[in-house]
Amino acid sequence: MRVKALPLLIAMALVSNVPAKSGPTPEVLARRAISPHTFESLPAIAELRKLGPKGLDLLFQVYGEQITRLSAQSQRERASDPEWQRLTDALDRVSQQRDSYASRLYWHTDLEQAMAAARASGKPILSLRLLGNLTDEFSCANSRFFRSILYANTTVSAFLRENFVLHWKSVRPAPRVTIDFGDGRKIERTLTGNSIHYVLDADGRVLDAIPGLYGPAAFLKALDQALSAFRSSSGKPGEAREASLRDYHKAAMESIFAEFRADIIRAGARLNPRFFTIETDASAPPPNALQAAPRAMTKMVAETKTLKSIGIVDPLLVLPQSDGVRERVLASLRPESDMTEWVKIAALRAVNSRLDASSIALIRSQYPSMAPGDAAMSRILQNLEYYLAIDTVRNEFMHANLHAWLIDGSLSQDVERLNERVYTGFFLTPRSDPWLGLLSPDTYTGLVDGGIVRDR
Repeated sequence: MRVKALPLLIAMALVSNVPAKSGPTPEVLARRAISPHTFESLPAIAELRKLGPKGLDLLFQVYGEQITRLSAQSQRERASDPEWQRLTDALDRVSQQRDSYASRLYWHTDLEQAMAAARASGKPILSLRLLGNLTDEFSCANSRFFRSILYANTTVSAFLRENFVLHWKSVRPAPRVTIDFGDGRKIERTLTGNSIHYVLDADGRVLDAIPGLYGPAAFLKALDQALSAFRSSSGKPGEAREASLRDYHKAAMESIFAEFRADIIRAGARLNPRFFTIETDASAPPPNALQAAPRAMTKMVAETKTLKSIGIVDPLLVLPQSDGVRERVLASLRPESDMTEWVKIAALRAVNSRLDASSIALIRSQYPSMAPGDAAMSRILQNLEYYLAIDTVRNEFMHANLHAWLIDGSLSQDVERLNERVYTGFFLTPRSDPWLGLLSPDTYTGLVDGGIVRDR
């Protein structure tokens, strides 16, 4: 019996020495990620996502030639190319950013995971707050501009990959409107909202806050300054670290104001910039969407006609004249400075808002119905740079006010608390208003319930 059992024992011993079957290699995962079969592609994409930035880099390594070749095609050609659809879907799912073929950026959507990655890498976190999701075409306008103007910019993209752990979080859904002309034509837009980048340390404390849309060169400058503040304060014990950051915010605020004073003189602008924060009376109505719109000029240009077309009116026109509410609103809502004076300042810094070839290529691809060489595209790009320059100088002044907020250090301890104040006091879209300033409750529309529909 022992002799007969020997072959079985030998076989069992050989089996026990066979290494356990391992999972697919990263390269195999990358190949499977663009499979036409979702039962194969979705698990592979999930595994690549778990690999972090390395998973995204792997897709670019394996498909670099295809990405270069296909991204040179027109949007119309891409739309009919199943290979491009599967490839960009995999890239965007792994990166958690739409149009990531142009940015090559990997974004965390869980702050705790971003903090862990920051601790492991020794890098700070760049945390984007936006309306909607960065993966959606119809996220808020500023976040869409970030994707095409900033993240697709070759220099900005490389700087972000090298120096930051990236994270984004949705503040609330982005309002979306469709105007149906009844003949097959529609206009789809998002309305209102704004976005901000926070620079955080590995413990989630706020080191800086860069509000709204910037030109690429100005954005890089702001990021570089925040990175220097991170490096100079890192490793210092408690009070020494706080003192270092206080000095940074004071110096940054004073530098911005000094530059504005110098530019006002150079441009001959009749401008006396005020702080952008407002404190409204609790009994007053929340800011109107038209009042919030000038806080983001490039976005406002794209949205104002739509806001007016859906009946958004200035609440000051319909408030009672004699009960004190109107007076309190007028006292608390500070008027925007003359835009023509801001234009003079923006002209001095226009070079900071130049688009690079990568951004222009992405923007062109978003107009599949426009023929190559169409003069309308040149006008679009020229106008975009013009309003981008205005946004940049106004947001940098807002940035100075945020430095003033951060000097005492209390708001820097809680990014969520700071974000609430930013959206209320700077962006004029307080969470207390579920309608984001898009509802004029005292205006008659002739529709049942004023046209309000609640599906939930």
